[in-house]
Amino acid sequence: MTKATNTLTVFSILSVLYLIFYLGFVPLSEKVQNEIIPVIPWWALVCFGCHCLGNIGYALFTFRDCPEAYHELMTEISQAKADLRAKGMQIN
Repeated sequence: MTKATNTLTVFSILSVLYLIFYLGFVPLSEKVQNEIIPVIPWWALVCFGCHCLGNIGYALFTFRDCPEAYHELMTEISQAKADLRAKGMQIN
């Protein structure tokens, strides 16, 4: 299974389970049915946002410099400047 298929399958199963509880097919206490079940989608959205921000923060924290990429980029810039100078453009 691809990652998209796996994600869609899990999302579908969780959606069906949520609807079963939300529509009251499974008897739950009054407090759980009226106060907890309706806010689960918002809670899941907040948790997903926290997960995404955590991943971004971790990626920024562990970001490493790439000296090879720096030198490659500087070489390409030098080549581009030389090419533009050969075509008559003045570059500082």
